[in-house]
Amino acid sequence: MKTLLIVYHSMTGGTLQMANAAAAGAVGAESALHVSLLQAADASVARVLGADGYVFATPENLAAMSGQMKDFFDRTYYAALERLNGRPYATLICAGSDGRNAAEQIARIATGWRLRPIADPLIVCTHAQTPEEILRPKRISAMHLQQCEQLGATLAAGIVMGIF
Repeated sequence: MKTLLIVYHSMTGGTLQMANAAAAGAVGAESALHVSLLQAADASVARVLGADGYVFATPENLAAMSGQMKDFFDRTYYAALERLNGRPYATLICAGSDGRNAAEQIARIATGWRLRPIADPLIVCTHAQTPEEILRPKRISAMHLQQCEQLGATLAAGIVMGIF
């Protein structure tokens, strides 16, 4: 059975909602696919190597991916280097301003791993700009959650059919 690994970090719940929606889309689209949703702190090299495709989901923190996502990549990058070539991935960003730098950081890492993006990064901007708004629990709109779900379904179908 093929496996989709969704690695996420979430501080205020927004990224978790997005990752859950992608997982729901993947599970709903393909019963022949195992979907594994893991917090970045719990994701190991073995889980990365055992997956056939990936979703990386992170909040934008200080115009970058979160520290826990960076830690995940730090812990797994070299052990997986040259062993993931050609596998598909997608990126989800819950941003307060624009999320582009976080997406670019993940794209550079994925390029080093020789992963193939299946879509542009999906960036949901919450426009949280004050300390109170930034720290407040996030609520992702139904429209954005549907986009996450569709991305998960697309990635799942492509993995199972061997398109990606």
